[in-house]
Amino acid sequence: MRVFFTGGSGKAGKWSIRHLQEKGHSVVNADRVPSGLDVSELLIDLCDAGQVIGAMSQFTDFPELDAGTGVPRYDAVVHFAAVPRVMIGTDGECFRQNTLSTYNVIEAAIKLGIPKVIFASSETTYGVCFADGEVKPDYVPVDEDHLTVPHDSYAMSKICNEATARSFQARTGCDIYGLRLNNVIEPHEYAENFPAFMKDPATRRRNIFGYIDARDLGHMVDCCLSTDGLGYQIFNVANDDMSVAITSDEVIARFYQDVPVRRSMRPDETFFANDKAKKMVGFAPKHSWRDVLS
Repeated sequence: MRVFFTGGSGKAGKWSIRHLQEKGHSVVNADRVPSGLDVSELLIDLCDAGQVIGAMSQFTDFPELDAGTGVPRYDAVVHFAAVPRVMIGTDGECFRQNTLSTYNVIEAAIKLGIPKVIFASSETTYGVCFADGEVKPDYVPVDEDHLTVPHDSYAMSKICNEATARSFQARTGCDIYGLRLNNVIEPHEYAENFPAFMKDPATRRRNIFGYIDARDLGHMVDCCLSTDGLGYQIFNVANDDMSVAITSDEVIARFYQDVPVRRSMRPDETFFANDKAKKMVGFAPKHSWRDVLS
């Protein structure tokens, strides 16, 4: 597939682009800064609607000119570009950029007849991650039916983006899949960061004790590219196991004493439920911090 990928210069984007290329997809990265990857790139401002639709409808590299058959069309758009969290700039600017860029990207894709859009939403939509003080889930494990009432501008922007995506899908009937990403972890971060998580599990409370390996995230994107006809869908994206070394029963006893537990859980099972992604698109994460640390 020919894929227009936004935000490929970021942490999650780089790994996803590499994975898609390994699977044979042709990828064009649209970002403000170069990625350093071996990929065609357009440096644009996604908050400018004209630049977005222009980028999606123009040549991107010299070899495309050789065929003499006009601008090649995209089969899908993957939209990962965003201000990645609160407390980088102002709250309002985080909300503005994230919502406006998402509207521009989906609108351009729809107007150009691109049949599939995959966009990054977030674990923060459940209201736990960036809460002022401690907010506990309504129940565990947290699935896609859990209420989304965030308290911060980043998570608010993601909820708005989900509504934008659902509205475009309802009007057009195309496939638009949103990925509520758990905390994205690169392979080198296991040795760097996880010993501290093992020592103090409380540091993972705001991430609902879960994570998504950046390589498995690329696999999830490919699963979504390969699965057609689902309309509008939201998927939690997490690895199968928790990011802490204690058991699920210990997590419940220490952190979720008054939280309903809706089903029995494996001793190391993620509290950020990924069952829907497995069932509907064939998501099968392979990596774990436990392969690196004991």
